[in-house]
Amino acid sequence: MAAPSNAEPSPLPKNGVSDWSRRYTCFPVLLITEFPLTSFSPRAFFRRQEVMENVMRILESVEVKWEHFQTWTDFSRLHLSNKLAIFGVGYNTRWREEIHYHYAEISSQVPLGKRLREYFNPEKAEGRVIMTKVQKMNWKNVYYKFLDITISEARCLELHMEVDWIPIAQTRAAGCSNGSQYLLPGGIPKTYGLYAIGYEETSRSNSSSSTDNKSSPSQEEEETDHCESVEKDKRTSSKVTYCYLGIAEERTLQQCLFQHFQTSGKHYSREEPSAVTRFLQDNCTGQAKEGVLSGLHIYIKFIEVELDFLSAGSLVECLETAIGYSLKFNKKDAL
Repeated sequence: MAAPSNAEPSPLPKNGVSDWSRRYTCFPVLLITEFPLTSFSPRAFFRRQEVMENVMRILESVEVKWEHFQTWTDFSRLHLSNKLAIFGVGYNTRWREEIHYHYAEISSQVPLGKRLREYFNPEKAEGRVIMTKVQKMNWKNVYYKFLDITISEARCLELHMEVDWIPIAQTRAAGCSNGSQYLLPGGIPKTYGLYAIGYEETSRSNSSSSTDNKSSPSQEEEETDHCESVEKDKRTSSKVTYCYLGIAEERTLQQCLFQHFQTSGKHYSREEPSAVTRFLQDNCTGQAKEGVLSGLHIYIKFIEVELDFLSAGSLVECLETAIGYSLKFNKKDAL
Protein backbone atom coordinates (compact mmCIF):
# COMPACT_ATOMS: atom_id res chain seq x y z
CA MET A 1 0.00 0.00 0.00
CA ALA A 2 1.28 3.42 -0.91
CA ALA A 3 2.30 5.69 1.93
CA PRO A 4 -0.07 8.60 2.61
CA SER A 5 0.84 11.74 0.77
CA ASN A 6 1.97 14.83 2.68
CA ALA A 7 1.65 17.11 -0.33
CA GLU A 8 0.20 20.58 0.10
CA PRO A 9 -3.45 21.08 -0.89
CA SER A 10 -3.93 21.82 -4.57
CA PRO A 11 -4.28 25.50 -5.46
CA LEU A 12 -7.63 27.02 -6.27
CA PRO A 13 -8.89 26.14 -9.75
CA LYS A 14 -8.69 29.06 -12.12
CA ASN A 15 -12.13 28.33 -13.46
CA GLY A 16 -15.29 28.07 -11.46
CA VAL A 17 -17.90 25.41 -10.76
CA SER A 18 -17.00 23.36 -13.85
CA ASP A 19 -13.45 22.88 -12.52
CA TRP A 20 -14.80 21.57 -9.25
CA SER A 21 -16.83 18.85 -10.92
CA ARG A 22 -13.92 17.79 -13.17
CA ARG A 23 -11.06 17.93 -10.67
CA TYR A 24 -12.76 16.57 -7.58
CA THR A 25 -15.09 13.90 -8.99
CA CYS A 26 -12.79 11.04 -7.93
CA PHE A 27 -12.07 12.48 -4.51
CA PRO A 28 -13.95 11.45 -1.38
CA VAL A 29 -16.49 13.92 -0.06
CA LEU A 30 -14.97 16.22 2.55
CA LEU A 31 -17.07 16.52 5.68
CA ILE A 32 -17.34 19.79 7.53
CA THR A 33 -15.98 19.66 11.05
CA GLU A 34 -18.84 20.09 13.49
CA PHE A 35 -18.57 22.30 16.54
CA PRO A 36 -18.37 20.44 19.85
CA LEU A 37 -21.71 20.29 21.60
CA THR A 38 -20.29 22.11 24.60
CA SER A 39 -19.49 25.19 22.47
CA PHE A 40 -23.00 25.47 21.01
CA SER A 41 -24.71 28.71 21.97
CA PRO A 42 -28.47 28.92 21.29
CA ARG A 43 -28.32 32.70 21.57
CA ALA A 44 -25.55 32.99 18.96
CA PHE A 45 -27.26 30.46 16.69
CA PHE A 46 -30.61 32.26 16.71
CA ARG A 47 -28.85 35.60 16.24
CA ARG A 48 -26.99 34.31 13.15
CA GLN A 49 -30.21 32.91 11.72
CA GLU A 50 -32.04 36.17 12.34
CA VAL A 51 -29.27 38.21 10.70
CA MET A 52 -29.25 35.95 7.65
CA GLU A 53 -33.04 36.19 7.26
CA ASN A 54 -32.87 39.98 7.56
CA VAL A 55 -30.15 40.23 4.91
CA MET A 56 -32.16 38.04 2.54
CA ARG A 57 -35.23 40.23 3.03
CA ILE A 58 -33.21 43.39 2.33
CA LEU A 59 -31.73 41.93 -0.85
CA GLU A 60 -35.21 40.95 -2.03
CA SER A 61 -36.75 44.32 -1.19
CA VAL A 62 -34.18 46.27 -3.23
CA GLU A 63 -34.53 43.81 -6.14
CA VAL A 64 -30.84 43.10 -6.68
CA LYS A 65 -30.26 40.67 -9.55
CA TRP A 66 -28.46 37.34 -9.23
CA GLU A 67 -25.10 36.97 -10.99
CA HIS A 68 -23.90 33.58 -12.21
CA PHE A 69 -20.71 32.49 -10.45
CA GLN A 70 -18.25 31.20 -13.06
CA THR A 71 -14.66 32.10 -12.10
CA TRP A 72 -12.79 33.52 -9.14
CA THR A 73 -11.64 36.41 -11.32
CA ASP A 74 -15.17 37.75 -10.95
CA PHE A 75 -14.32 38.69 -7.37
CA SER A 76 -11.18 40.61 -8.34
CA ARG A 77 -13.02 43.07 -10.52
CA LEU A 78 -12.55 46.70 -9.57
CA HIS A 79 -16.19 47.26 -8.63
CA LEU A 80 -15.97 44.47 -6.04
CA SER A 81 -12.46 44.87 -4.72
CA ASN A 82 -12.88 47.65 -2.18
CA LYS A 83 -16.59 47.81 -1.35
CA LEU A 84 -18.48 46.90 1.78
CA ALA A 85 -21.73 45.15 0.97
CA ILE A 86 -24.48 42.81 1.96
CA PHE A 87 -24.44 39.71 -0.20
CA GLY A 88 -26.25 36.46 -0.79
CA VAL A 89 -25.26 33.13 -2.30
CA GLY A 90 -27.85 31.05 -4.13
CA TYR A 91 -28.28 27.99 -6.31
CA ASN A 92 -30.66 26.22 -8.66
CA THR A 93 -31.01 22.59 -9.72
CA ARG A 94 -31.29 20.66 -12.97
CA TRP A 95 -34.99 20.27 -12.24
CA ARG A 96 -35.94 23.81 -11.28
CA GLU A 97 -34.46 27.04 -12.59
CA GLU A 98 -35.71 29.07 -9.63
CA ILE A 99 -32.81 30.33 -7.51
CA HIS A 100 -32.91 29.62 -3.78
CA TYR A 101 -30.81 31.27 -1.07
CA HIS A 102 -28.03 29.25 0.51
CA TYR A 103 -26.41 31.98 2.61
CA ALA A 104 -26.42 35.75 3.22
CA GLU A 105 -24.40 38.12 5.38
CA ILE A 106 -23.19 41.69 5.88
CA SER A 107 -19.57 42.12 4.83
CA SER A 108 -18.98 45.16 7.01
CA GLN A 109 -15.34 44.61 7.99
CA VAL A 110 -13.84 42.97 4.88
CA PRO A 111 -14.15 44.24 1.28
CA LEU A 112 -16.70 42.27 -0.70
CA GLY A 113 -14.27 40.85 -3.26
CA LYS A 114 -11.99 39.43 -0.57
CA ARG A 115 -14.91 38.02 1.41
CA LEU A 116 -16.37 36.27 -1.65
CA ARG A 117 -12.98 34.77 -2.51
CA GLU A 118 -12.80 33.46 1.04
CA TYR A 119 -16.34 32.13 0.95
CA PHE A 120 -15.94 30.26 -2.34
CA ASN A 121 -12.53 28.81 -1.44
CA PRO A 122 -12.96 24.99 -1.73
CA GLU A 123 -10.19 24.43 0.82
CA LYS A 124 -12.28 26.07 3.53
CA ALA A 125 -15.48 24.80 5.13
CA GLU A 126 -17.81 27.24 3.35
CA GLY A 127 -16.36 26.52 -0.09
CA ARG A 128 -16.31 22.77 0.52
CA VAL A 129 -20.06 22.80 1.06
CA ILE A 130 -20.59 24.45 -2.32
CA MET A 131 -18.06 22.18 -4.02
CA THR A 132 -19.72 19.07 -2.62
CA LYS A 133 -23.22 20.20 -3.62
CA VAL A 134 -22.09 20.77 -7.22
CA GLN A 135 -19.97 17.62 -7.29
CA LYS A 136 -22.89 15.46 -6.16
CA MET A 137 -25.22 17.22 -8.62
CA ASN A 138 -27.43 18.51 -5.80
CA TRP A 139 -26.99 21.92 -7.39
CA LYS A 140 -26.72 22.91 -11.04
CA ASN A 141 -25.39 26.47 -10.89
CA VAL A 142 -24.20 28.78 -8.12
CA TYR A 143 -25.13 32.47 -8.00
CA TYR A 144 -24.38 35.52 -5.91
CA LYS A 145 -25.96 38.95 -5.49
CA PHE A 146 -24.83 42.00 -3.55
CA LEU A 147 -25.73 45.55 -2.58
CA ASP A 148 -22.82 47.84 -1.82
CA ILE A 149 -23.17 49.92 1.34
CA THR A 150 -21.29 52.71 3.09
CA ILE A 151 -19.55 52.28 6.43
CA SER A 152 -22.31 54.23 8.18
CA GLU A 153 -24.99 52.04 6.54
CA ALA A 154 -23.08 48.94 7.62
CA ARG A 155 -23.09 50.23 11.22
CA CYS A 156 -26.78 51.08 10.90
CA LEU A 157 -27.55 47.48 9.91
CA GLU A 158 -25.38 46.24 12.78
CA LEU A 159 -27.34 48.50 15.11
CA HIS A 160 -30.54 46.81 13.96
CA MET A 161 -29.35 43.21 13.77
CA GLU A 162 -26.61 42.91 16.38
CA VAL A 163 -27.41 45.40 19.16
CA ASP A 164 -30.02 44.57 21.80
CA TRP A 165 -32.67 47.01 22.97
CA ILE A 166 -32.07 48.64 26.37
CA PRO A 167 -35.25 49.35 28.38
CA ILE A 168 -35.56 52.84 29.84
CA ALA A 169 -36.86 52.90 33.40
CA GLN A 170 -39.47 55.41 34.53
CA THR A 171 -40.05 56.68 38.02
CA ARG A 172 -42.61 58.99 39.56
CA ALA A 173 -41.52 62.60 39.22
CA ALA A 174 -40.66 64.25 42.53
CA GLY A 175 -43.46 66.45 43.83
CA CYS A 176 -45.84 65.38 41.07
CA SER A 177 -48.70 62.92 41.53
CA ASN A 178 -49.52 62.36 37.85
CA GLY A 179 -46.21 62.39 36.03
CA SER A 180 -43.02 60.39 35.67
CA GLN A 181 -39.47 60.86 34.50
CA TYR A 182 -37.01 58.72 32.59
CA LEU A 183 -33.91 57.17 34.11
CA LEU A 184 -31.25 56.73 31.45
CA PRO A 185 -28.79 53.87 32.02
CA GLY A 186 -25.13 54.46 32.64
CA GLY A 187 -22.47 53.67 30.11
CA ILE A 188 -23.81 55.69 27.18
CA PRO A 189 -20.67 56.65 25.22
CA LYS A 190 -19.41 60.20 25.07
CA THR A 191 -18.55 59.59 21.43
CA TYR A 192 -20.29 59.91 18.07
CA GLY A 193 -22.50 57.36 16.39
CA LEU A 194 -26.04 56.20 15.65
CA TYR A 195 -28.90 55.58 18.05
CA ALA A 196 -32.46 54.33 17.78
CA ILE A 197 -35.53 54.88 19.96
CA GLY A 198 -38.39 52.40 20.10
CA TYR A 199 -41.48 51.67 22.15
CA GLU A 200 -43.68 48.79 23.26
CA GLU A 201 -47.31 48.82 24.35
CA THR A 202 -47.57 48.30 28.11
CA SER A 203 -50.78 46.31 27.82
CA ARG A 204 -48.80 43.25 26.76
CA SER A 205 -48.25 40.84 29.59
CA ASN A 206 -44.77 40.40 30.92
CA SER A 207 -44.16 36.72 31.40
CA SER A 208 -40.98 37.37 33.33
CA SER A 209 -42.90 38.97 36.21
CA SER A 210 -43.98 35.60 37.56
CA THR A 211 -41.52 33.98 39.94
CA ASP A 212 -41.06 30.34 40.83
CA ASN A 213 -39.98 28.80 44.09
CA LYS A 214 -37.48 26.28 42.77
CA SER A 215 -34.64 26.03 45.24
CA SER A 216 -31.88 24.29 43.28
CA PRO A 217 -32.68 23.85 39.57
CA SER A 218 -31.17 20.83 37.85
CA GLN A 219 -28.89 21.08 34.83
CA GLU A 220 -31.81 20.17 32.56
CA GLU A 221 -33.91 22.95 34.09
CA GLU A 222 -31.07 25.43 33.66
CA GLU A 223 -30.74 24.51 29.99
CA THR A 224 -34.50 24.94 29.57
CA ASP A 225 -34.34 28.34 31.29
CA HIS A 226 -31.49 29.37 28.98
CA CYS A 227 -33.48 28.43 25.87
CA GLU A 228 -36.50 30.29 27.26
CA SER A 229 -34.27 33.31 27.82
CA VAL A 230 -33.16 33.18 24.18
CA GLU A 231 -36.77 33.01 23.03
CA LYS A 232 -37.65 35.90 25.35
CA ASP A 233 -34.90 38.02 23.80
CA LYS A 234 -36.30 37.24 20.34
CA ARG A 235 -39.81 38.22 21.45
CA THR A 236 -38.55 41.47 23.00
CA SER A 237 -36.76 42.40 19.80
CA SER A 238 -39.80 41.69 17.64
CA LYS A 239 -42.36 43.54 19.78
CA VAL A 240 -40.38 46.79 20.06
CA THR A 241 -41.38 49.25 17.33
CA TYR A 242 -38.72 51.58 15.97
CA CYS A 243 -39.86 55.19 15.86
CA TYR A 244 -36.66 57.22 15.45
CA LEU A 245 -33.12 56.90 14.14
CA GLY A 246 -30.71 59.55 15.38
CA ILE A 247 -27.26 60.55 14.22
CA ALA A 248 -24.94 61.86 16.93
CA GLU A 249 -22.65 63.98 14.80
CA GLU A 250 -22.68 67.47 16.28
CA ARG A 251 -23.12 66.15 19.82
CA THR A 252 -22.17 62.87 21.47
CA LEU A 253 -24.48 59.91 21.88
CA GLN A 254 -24.83 60.72 25.56
CA GLN A 255 -25.74 64.35 24.90
CA CYS A 256 -28.26 63.51 22.18
CA LEU A 257 -30.08 60.91 24.26
CA PHE A 258 -30.06 63.12 27.34
CA GLN A 259 -31.66 65.93 25.33
CA HIS A 260 -34.43 63.64 24.11
CA PHE A 261 -35.25 62.13 27.49
CA GLN A 262 -35.01 65.07 29.86
CA THR A 263 -38.40 66.39 30.94
CA SER A 264 -37.43 69.70 32.50
CA GLY A 265 -37.73 71.62 29.24
CA LYS A 266 -34.04 72.55 29.15
CA HIS A 267 -32.27 71.87 25.85
CA TYR A 268 -28.83 72.27 24.36
CA SER A 269 -30.26 74.60 21.73
CA ARG A 270 -33.02 77.19 21.72
CA GLU A 271 -34.87 75.43 18.92
CA GLU A 272 -38.25 73.82 19.44
CA PRO A 273 -38.06 70.22 20.73
CA SER A 274 -38.05 67.64 17.97
CA ALA A 275 -41.07 65.44 17.30
CA VAL A 276 -39.52 62.45 19.04
CA THR A 277 -38.62 64.58 22.07
CA ARG A 278 -42.21 65.82 22.34
CA PHE A 279 -43.43 62.24 22.00
CA LEU A 280 -41.21 61.14 24.89
CA GLN A 281 -42.29 64.09 27.03
CA ASP A 282 -45.98 63.40 26.38
CA ASN A 283 -45.47 59.74 27.21
CA CYS A 284 -44.28 60.47 30.74
CA THR A 285 -46.76 63.28 31.46
CA GLY A 286 -49.86 62.22 33.35
CA GLN A 287 -49.04 58.52 33.09
CA ALA A 288 -48.67 57.73 36.79
CA LYS A 289 -52.14 56.86 37.98
CA GLU A 290 -52.93 55.11 41.24
CA GLY A 291 -49.26 54.35 41.70
CA VAL A 292 -48.90 52.55 38.35
CA LEU A 293 -46.90 53.94 35.42
CA SER A 294 -49.06 53.24 32.38
CA GLY A 295 -47.35 54.88 29.40
CA LEU A 296 -45.46 53.15 26.62
CA HIS A 297 -42.36 51.17 27.48
CA ILE A 298 -39.43 53.00 25.85
CA TYR A 299 -36.22 51.40 24.58
CA ILE A 300 -32.95 52.64 23.12
CA LYS A 301 -29.98 51.14 21.32
CA PHE A 302 -26.82 52.78 20.03
CA ILE A 303 -23.58 52.07 18.20
CA GLU A 304 -20.38 54.09 17.92
CA VAL A 305 -19.32 55.26 14.45
CA GLU A 306 -16.26 57.27 13.49
CA LEU A 307 -17.22 60.87 12.86
CA ASP A 308 -15.72 60.96 9.35
CA PHE A 309 -18.12 58.25 8.15
CA LEU A 310 -21.37 59.38 9.74
CA SER A 311 -22.56 61.63 6.91
CA ALA A 312 -22.25 58.98 4.17
CA GLY A 313 -25.17 56.92 2.92
CA SER A 314 -28.96 57.03 3.24
CA LEU A 315 -29.44 55.92 6.81
CA VAL A 316 -33.19 56.30 7.29
CA GLU A 317 -33.95 54.45 4.06
CA CYS A 318 -31.42 51.79 5.05
CA LEU A 319 -33.07 51.13 8.42
CA GLU A 320 -36.62 51.38 7.08
CA THR A 321 -35.79 48.80 4.41
CA ALA A 322 -34.31 46.50 7.05
CA ILE A 323 -37.27 46.74 9.45
CA GLY A 324 -40.00 46.86 6.79
CA TYR A 325 -41.86 49.99 7.92
CA SER A 326 -41.44 53.78 8.17
CA LEU A 327 -39.91 55.60 11.12
CA LYS A 328 -42.61 57.76 12.64
CA PHE A 329 -40.50 60.68 13.84
CA ASN A 330 -37.80 60.98 11.17
CA LYS A 331 -38.01 63.66 8.53
CA LYS A 332 -37.28 61.97 5.23
CA ASP A 333 -34.59 64.46 4.25
CA ALA A 334 -32.95 64.62 7.68
CA LEU A 335 -30.50 61.73 7.40
